[in-house]
Amino acid sequence: MKKLPPLLVYTVLRLLAFIVPLAILWFFFPIFREFWWLAALFAALIGMSISLLFLRTPLSQSSREIYEKRAASSRKRETDEDIEDQANPDA
Repeated sequence: MKKLPPLLVYTVLRLLAFIVPLAILWFFFPIFREFWWLAALFAALIGMSISLLFLRTPLSQSSREIYEKRAASSRKRETDEDIEDQANPDA
């Protein structure tokens, strides 16, 4: 089985960290059905806390993968000076 990309794993876990508290607040506390914006605000705060506490490893893996891809593409990309040097080897 192919390993899932870390960015996909982190994104899904962050969404779950928001959706699960939102559903719990919405279904178990009737006042939040009327004040849906308050439920969304509390769910966002809870999700952010969960993310900071428990999702540090997926975040660092995602960041590392993004950094490696950007570093590889910047190494591969030629600068204007390199192209000019190749065109005019005398100068």
